[in-house]
This record gives sequence, structure tokens and C-alpha cells, in this order.
Amino acid sequence: MKLPAYPRYKPSGVEWLGDVPEHWVQIALRRTSTRYAGGTPDRSNDSYWDEGTIPWINSGAVNQGLITEPSAFITEEAYRNSSARWVAKGALVMALAGQGKTKGMVAQTGISTTCNQSMASICPAPPMQARYMYWLLVGQYEHIRNMAGGEARDGLNLEILGSIPCLKVPPAEQRAIAAFLDRETGRVDRLVAKKRELIERLKEKRTALISRTVTRGLPPAAGLPANPPLKPSGTEWLGDIPEHWEVKKGRYVGILFGSVAPTEDELIEDDSVQDGDLPFAKVDDLNAIDGSLKLVSTNARARGCRARKGSLLLFPKRGAAIFTNKVAIADQPVLFDSNLMGWQINSTFAIKFVAYCLIARRLDDLADVSTVPQINNKHIYPAAFPRPPLPEQAAIATYLDLETAKLDALVAKVEEAVERLQECRTALITAAVTGKIDVREVATP
Repeated sequence: MKLPAYPRYKPSGVEWLGDVPEHWVQIALRRTSTRYAGGTPDRSNDSYWDEGTIPWINSGAVNQGLITEPSAFITEEAYRNSSARWVAKGALVMALAGQGKTKGMVAQTGISTTCNQSMASICPAPPMQARYMYWLLVGQYEHIRNMAGGEARDGLNLEILGSIPCLKVPPAEQRAIAAFLDRETGRVDRLVAKKRELIERLKEKRTALISRTVTRGLPPAAGLPANPPLKPSGTEWLGDIPEHWEVKKGRYVGILFGSVAPTEDELIEDDSVQDGDLPFAKVDDLNAIDGSLKLVSTNARARGCRARKGSLLLFPKRGAAIFTNKVAIADQPVLFDSNLMGWQINSTFAIKFVAYCLIARRLDDLADVSTVPQINNKHIYPAAFPRPPLPEQAAIATYLDLETAKLDALVAKVEEAVERLQECRTALITAAVTGKIDVREVATP
């Protein structure tokens, strides 16, 4: 759908707004709204939080878009003894700080609530309408973040919010823009949701394929006899396995060891590489053990960093990375940091087959996750792993390489489609709220 432009434009005076319709007026947010932050009652006082009746939200609530559920409830006493402030239903809230993409995100309240000090309530003053202002602020998200240092840890504040550029638009046009964006972004969001569901189904299919193949063997079409006799493995996660397979404890699969992490000074630049320098892997590199790692100078090994010859299976041994269930194979001597575990696989196992077994077994199921998630030899060595004949292990690994690559390619294709839809959504919002397109005639279906 190609939408018309307005007949006449003028400079807005703001670089990222560009030219705007001639009858629109650029003003600062402080001139068209009231703004205030909230507060958090004393967290150490349980009586402020137990059996509370007053809704309270933290900065993460902005991810709802339309806030219909509070983050917690506080008591009347907590409200009186803190700087928490009421936010009216229908008002806007913006995250002043927060991790990741939270800072600068805006939401509209679907309930009356209080908020913490990391959020600002924005109450539009008539004739500015809340829903139009919501989309106007959404359209300026990246620019608002840059006003507070972009990806830096600097937070927004009420003074910065007051300087955000707004566009004074006739009320009827505000309603038209808001109605248009509600409808069109809703369509995009529903399509994105369907594609994300497809991504999850493909990932589940990938996991099921790996699990089925490393516990039952190759399908007949892959070249082995159909329906080989099965026997109980004696292990719940394996179930029945082919009769000619064995089950071995992890201690017989290979040797586990950790590493001493080199310092930042021991990481070398490409133009300083010398013979004998070794690659260094971190948790974030688990998908990139392919020659793209940074190199470490030899003096790192002189103080105790360990590198083993031959292939190593690497996986996270502590922290949230365990839940990603990612493993990697280093096919050359490599150093790695203290958040990774190395597993040197013995000659009766194909390393890639063991990697697929570890994915099927799930690291988070093996790990101790009661406090800080961690996994070590006491979790791996007693665990049971299947051992088909070595040629069959290699065949299974080759089969899974091919089949998971197909599924990964499909996931990547759908993820690219999601990214394009999100880009189109962002561009549509920006075009509508800055007047690059005239939606007055298409605001209602």
C-alpha cells in the first residue's frame, strides 16, 4: 500500500525529524506534558511487600507495551514511606534506565499503578493525546537513547525527557495517526508472532531429531538396517537403545579439565602474531570455534594456562550460559577462560557424536542450578552416554550435521524475515509520526 505525502512541508529544526507537514509545530516535550519519577519502598522491609494491595511497576514493565499487570504489590505503609508515585491509567511511562534495550522504551498504562525511580510517568497535556504521543516516542526510541549515551550505562532523567522533540499536530490527525499505527503494527506483530512460533517449532524439531538419533540410531534411509532390536539402557534419558550399543559413564568418555584465563594484556593483536601463539575461546565464542578466535601470547602458557593437543569439546561450566546448551569443538590446541570446561575425548568415541549426546542430554539437566548454575566432573563423570560402534558414531554425526544444517538454514531464513518485518514496522512508525506519509484517509479500514 503506497500512501500519499502531505502537500507542503517545512524544516522541523530537528535533524532526525527532517521536514514535517507545514501546519505541524515542533515543540519540546516539557511544553506538552507533565513528567515525574517514582520510587521503590525499602526492599529489606518485608512488611512493605507482603500482602500489598497497591500495584507497583519496575522498568521491565515497559516490555508489555500496554501495561496490564503490575510487577509487584506494595502496602499502604510502603507507599507513604517511599517516593513511589501514582500513574494514572492511560498515561505513558518510560524506562530511564535498565539492562539491554529497556532504557528509552515507552509503554502505556492499562491500569492505575505506582512506579519505581527508574521510570518516568509522562502525562500529556491537552490537546496532546496519549496514544499519539506513545507512537511519537516509540518512533524516536534510538534518538532518545542517544540523548543519554546510547548503549552506555548512562541513564535518562526528567530534564532529558523534557527536551525530547514533539510535534504539535491537530487532534483529528493525532487520532488518525494513532489508529493507523495501532492497526498496521498489530498486523505486523501478529505475523511476527506466527513466524516466531515457527522458529520455536523448528528448534524443537532439531532437538528432537538429535535426541532420537543419538539414542535410537540412524533411520533406515541413512543406510543402516531398519528397526534394530532394542534393549533397556538402564538410564532414563536414553530409554531403550539398539541391542549392539553400549552405555558408558562420562569418566570413560574422556578427561575433563579447566583452564587459567589469560589476562587482557596477554591477548595479542593480529599484527603481533608469532609462531606458537594459540587461540583463546570464551563463552561467547561457542558458535565460533572456527579460526576466528583471538590469539594469546606464549607468556600466558608460561604462567599456567593449559592447552591440550588434539580435539577438545568445550561447554559452559557456570552461569546462565549453561541454559543455552551450546557446545563447540576445537580441533587444534586452544586456551579457554575459566567459565568453560574442556573435555578431551578418548579414542573409542567420535568427538562430534559426544557433542550431540551432550546437547541431547542437556547441560542444564546435568548441572547444579540451585544457586549459581555450575557443572563439573561430579556431574559429567557419573552421567551415562551411549557408545555405538565407532563407525556408526561417525555416521550418526555426519547425518546430524546434514539434517541440523537444513533446519538451521530454515530458522535463519525465518529470522531474516522477522528482522525485515521489524525494520518495516519501525520505518512505518517513523514515517507516520513525522508526517512523511499522510494516513488521514486510511486511518480506519
